[in-house]
Amino acid sequence: MPLAFVLLNVEPGKEDKVLEELKSIPEIKEAHRVYGVYDTLIKIEADSQEKLKDIITWRIRRIPHVRSTLTMLAIE
Repeated sequence: MPLAFVLLNVEPGKEDKVLEELKSIPEIKEAHRVYGVYDTLIKIEADSQEKLKDIITWRIRRIPHVRSTLTMLAIE
C-alpha cells in the first residue's frame, strides 16, 4: 500500500481549521501540528500511487489556507 508523508505550510492563524479538514480525509492516517519551517505533518496511505497523487493534488492542496506542500514518498 503506497505511503507518503506530507509537510504543509499554512496561513498563520488557520492551522487548526486546516488540521480539522485534513482529519476528515479517510486516507490520512495521522495529522499533527508541528513547530519549525512547516506547520503540519500528515501520513497518507492509499490503494495505489495514482490515488495517492490524486489525494495530494486535488484534496490536500485545494484546502483553503494551505500555502505549500512537500511530499515524501516512503519506499519499502
